[in-house]
Amino acid sequence: MNGVVLLVFAIICFVAAYFIYSRWLEKKWGINPKAVTPAVALEDGDDYVPEPAFVVFSHQFSSITGAGPVTGPIIAAMFGWLPAFLWILFGGIFFGAVHDFGALYASVKNEGKSIGLIIEKYIGKIGKKLFLLFCWLFALLVIAAFGDIVATTFNGMTPDVPAAVNTANASAASISMLFIVSAVLVGFFMKKVHLKGIAMHAFGIAVLLVTLAVGIMFPIFADKQTWLLIVFAYLFLASVMPIWLLMAPRDFLSTYMLLGMIIAAVLGLLVEAPMVELNAFNGFAVQDATGNVKYLFPILFITVACGAVSGFHSLVSSGTSSKQVSNEKHMRPISYGAMMCECVLAVVALVVAGAVAQNGQLPAGTPFQIFSGSVAGFLTKFGLPLNIAQAFMTMCVSALALTSLDSVARIGRMSLQEFFYEEGAEQKGLAKLLTNKYVATVVTLGVGFVLALGGYNSVWPLFGSANQLLAAMVMIAVAVYMKTSKKSGVMFYIPMGIMLAVTFTALGMSIYGLVTKLINATQYLVTIPAVPAAGQFVFLSDGLQLVFAFLLLGLGLMVATKCLHSLFNVETKSSEKIAAE
Repeated sequence: MNGVVLLVFAIICFVAAYFIYSRWLEKKWGINPKAVTPAVALEDGDDYVPEPAFVVFSHQFSSITGAGPVTGPIIAAMFGWLPAFLWILFGGIFFGAVHDFGALYASVKNEGKSIGLIIEKYIGKIGKKLFLLFCWLFALLVIAAFGDIVATTFNGMTPDVPAAVNTANASAASISMLFIVSAVLVGFFMKKVHLKGIAMHAFGIAVLLVTLAVGIMFPIFADKQTWLLIVFAYLFLASVMPIWLLMAPRDFLSTYMLLGMIIAAVLGLLVEAPMVELNAFNGFAVQDATGNVKYLFPILFITVACGAVSGFHSLVSSGTSSKQVSNEKHMRPISYGAMMCECVLAVVALVVAGAVAQNGQLPAGTPFQIFSGSVAGFLTKFGLPLNIAQAFMTMCVSALALTSLDSVARIGRMSLQEFFYEEGAEQKGLAKLLTNKYVATVVTLGVGFVLALGGYNSVWPLFGSANQLLAAMVMIAVAVYMKTSKKSGVMFYIPMGIMLAVTFTALGMSIYGLVTKLINATQYLVTIPAVPAAGQFVFLSDGLQLVFAFLLLGLGLMVATKCLHSLFNVETKSSEKIAAE
């Protein structure tokens, strides 16, 4: 199969979906361009800050476009390119973009409240508590997985690798640090000088180019552990600083880089016109690189999350983006539009990986290495020196994870605060302590840091299951809001049913696998007691994951049951009565 044909077909489908299906959704739900949005009505200079449409789009797109759109499709290619391609196409259009748009819409229509507080209003306090606890646990998994990815990407002192690789990593790290400093300066500048149109884009691109040039000239060499500490220090600042000062301008700058990466990859594919050398379909059960058997259901649907449907997106939509929307007419391009852009990246990653496959098999290396190395090769065809191309692509790879990390750190902190916060009641004792944003941030990042020490590979499978279960719960919650508000929520029913089946199956399989692994580790220690260190690490990392798996499964079942009960049994009740229950 020609890769260009796949890519062009996918882009046509995504563009058509944006102009046809998303407009139909907008019409069914209704918007009021003259309405005062929460960002305007509740502006506080911290979380609620009205921003231009492109700035909010930049934040949404940069935040949701994490490691998933590259990692997921390439891993899922073990089933063949066709299942992954079809899931990105149908999942992105009818599942993920609807989920993102619905979460943003419901939040904007409810004073910019998070999904947890919307659940409290329309379903009840117990539902809110359970959901917020689930969100907090999920945020910890994201912080751990993406934190480890970024620190690994920045490691410029990896032994036994080519010097050029370490230099590219160090350059990417330098650029990222400059990005953070530049973002603060740009935040102050944009606060004073309200640029619009061409001037805004020209300014953003100029700052980006200067940052890239300086970072490449002055790489920062440090090991992984050092970078892990630096990354978590940055996450603390991102979580507590006003959103206009750091996160919004950083995402604004990152968007140009990420869009540039996608455009470069698309142009490279158009010039090369490669054939996808992967098999179209390898079967419903295949062996992965470690020899374990993986089943298309449910593995495909939790592996390709970002790029198809991802519960994490709802936390961005309702946690931060909804508090920056200055006009309701901006909601569709910010949410549905950003998701379509992410879907394009997922297809590009799949085609790029397929283009470098040999004998139907992917080359050795991580999905990021396969993707970044291939696209860097494309860039050299346009005359860009290899070292600059490698540094740029390594920076893009780290940006994919880092821009999600700072958002989820803030969202995790807010979830913990909201869990202990009781509206109208005086906060005392532990509740007063944990509703303090600094304390809540330290607790959240502290637990995330411990999980990150086990490496992203150890938490990624559990993250995928939790991510998709979160998406299912959010779709049920938004459907309850739509029904209570006398709006159509039928577009959520099939997606949420499928995702519930997928995620409960996947979590059950994860629990079975972890229990089996721990039993085997116990037998190994009894048989060979002379090597306890490895066994102790298994009990520490996998044991903690098993606790998380049981908690996520239990919380998911309780939240889903409570939300489904409200969806199908409270049609005639008012929102006030539901909240009172």
